[in-house]
Amino acid sequence: MRSQDGAAREFLDAGECLRLLGSVPVGRLVFTQGGLPVIRLVNFLVDTDTIVFVSDDPEWLQAAHRGDVVAFEVDDLDPSRHLGWTVTSIGHLSVVPAAEAADLERTAPSWVGLGGRPLFRLGVESLSGRRAPIDAQGNGSEAFPNRHGLRTVAT
Repeated sequence: MRSQDGAAREFLDAGECLRLLGSVPVGRLVFTQGGLPVIRLVNFLVDTDTIVFVSDDPEWLQAAHRGDVVAFEVDDLDPSRHLGWTVTSIGHLSVVPAAEAADLERTAPSWVGLGGRPLFRLGVESLSGRRAPIDAQGNGSEAFPNRHGLRTVAT
C-alpha cells in the first residue's frame, strides 16, 4: 500500500516500484570506480525481479565478478504539472551466464541493444520509490521552486 510521510511524499510499495521500473527504457547505474561514485545512463530490461543491462566497460566486468553492491535509479518527471516519481534499487552486480544471455537476447526489445555484448544483472535486494506530492484534488504540488522557476520535489 502507499503511505504518506509528514512532508506529503508518497512512498510506493514494491509492486508499484517494479511496475514503474519496467515502464521506462533508460536508467542510471550508480557504482564506485577508483573509490569515487560514478553514474552511467544505461538501457535495461526488468527480468522478473532483477535488472539486466549491457556494457563493454571492463571495470563493470570486474565489479560483477566481485559482486559489488550498486544502485540503480529510474524516474519520470512532468515539470509542467509538477508531478513525477523515482524508483531506486540496490543489490549485487553479477554477470549473466552465456546460455541465459542468449535467451534474453532473443526476447529483449531491440532498444535494449544487447547485440552479443556482455550482460550484467542487478539482483534487487532493496527497492524503494516515491511519487511527487499531490494535493487533495489530485493536482501536482507546488513543492519547491528552483532558480529556473521550475518546481522540484524533495526526496
